[in-house]
Amino acid sequence: MQRALDLAHSTQDTINAFISLDDERALGSAAEIDFRLAKGEAVGPLAGVPVGLKDLIDHEGRVTTGGSSFYADVASSTAPSVARLEESGAVVIGRTNLHEWAFGFNSENAHWGPVRNPWDLKTSAGGSSGGSAAAVAAGITPIGIGTDTGGSVRVPAALCGTFGLKVTYGRIPLQGVFPLVPSIDTVGPLADSMDNIDLAYRAMSGDETPEPERARRRFGVPEPWYGDTAIDEGIRGVFEGCIVALREMGHEVHPIQMPDAKPSRHLIAALEEVSAVHRGFRLQGKHYDAAVEARIITVENVTPEEVAEAREWQRMIRERFADALATVDFLLTPTTPAPYKIIGQENIGEKSHRAVLSYFTSIVNHALHPALALPMANSGAPPVSLQVIGGLQSDTALIGLGRWLEEAGVAGFTPAPATSTNPDGE
Repeated sequence: MQRALDLAHSTQDTINAFISLDDERALGSAAEIDFRLAKGEAVGPLAGVPVGLKDLIDHEGRVTTGGSSFYADVASSTAPSVARLEESGAVVIGRTNLHEWAFGFNSENAHWGPVRNPWDLKTSAGGSSGGSAAAVAAGITPIGIGTDTGGSVRVPAALCGTFGLKVTYGRIPLQGVFPLVPSIDTVGPLADSMDNIDLAYRAMSGDETPEPERARRRFGVPEPWYGDTAIDEGIRGVFEGCIVALREMGHEVHPIQMPDAKPSRHLIAALEEVSAVHRGFRLQGKHYDAAVEARIITVENVTPEEVAEAREWQRMIRERFADALATVDFLLTPTTPAPYKIIGQENIGEKSHRAVLSYFTSIVNHALHPALALPMANSGAPPVSLQVIGGLQSDTALIGLGRWLEEAGVAGFTPAPATSTNPDGE
């Protein structure tokens, strides 16, 4: 625990993964676990494991900021997801930095400073759970807890080279989590191994479903979703190499038609709950980062007709996913089409970084399905990330597949090189 805290403090000026650290409480918990072990008492499967907790999730006695300039709520209770982690022995060392109110994909927080990618301090850690991903990538904590409403676990997992699980909607309780879009919000783990993804997931969800036996699986590459966007050539090459590796393992992989199952103009109207969540703060004239405020205003201005169309679009998306996953076991895409985003630059190429980074992740939330981001072994620095999407409630099947790919050497975590330099390389 001391090592994790020391590394968190020593990298704070560079990586900026945390909004606050809690040395006293973490070390006290660690000492209690040591005492119980010395007495021969049983401890949980995560006993003594340091965890970074996204500063959107309540932890009794700690301040929840949501990454904002004005919100500072001292939590009167601990979110059930966190309480379950602690019951399993995990120890929260601090609250991780994030995109303000979790409403974005870069974690370049105007109030608390940007989260910097441990692989390259000039690049974003992704968002919105950027601090949790950066803490794992830098080797500070083996597990980070994030939330995912459009890719906010998977995008930072991809950019920072960690494992990340977006769970089936409702699988992990949302009580004590400041909402973004309550009808599609999820809580999920990022980690340095599939074992740690599994332990964190089972602790938070209470899911005791056994992993299915290993057998030949059917994978579908969704079209036109995959083929209709520009993809970095390095990512495309690794993705196609992964398909070859899966086939060599005996699996079936082929294109599958999913008409209209790709990002749409309806995405903004489908987020209309954001306006209700922030209405009170907005009426009080609270200060938001300009980019976040602009996105909230866009959502506030959607019409009832646009919302109705968006709900119909969501229904269609869910039907498309149900149809596809009735014929294959899993869907495969890259997690992101681009490998990085430069801090301070709005665009990746000629497109908004939000549209680029969320291209393969956002509609999965609207479909309510689980998805796993996997760093591909020996594929770069940071490694290229593969997204595997499963059927509803197939979370443990996804975890089993991820573990299988990790054991086969197809997927694998590599910690980012330690760095003490500042973002300008001085």
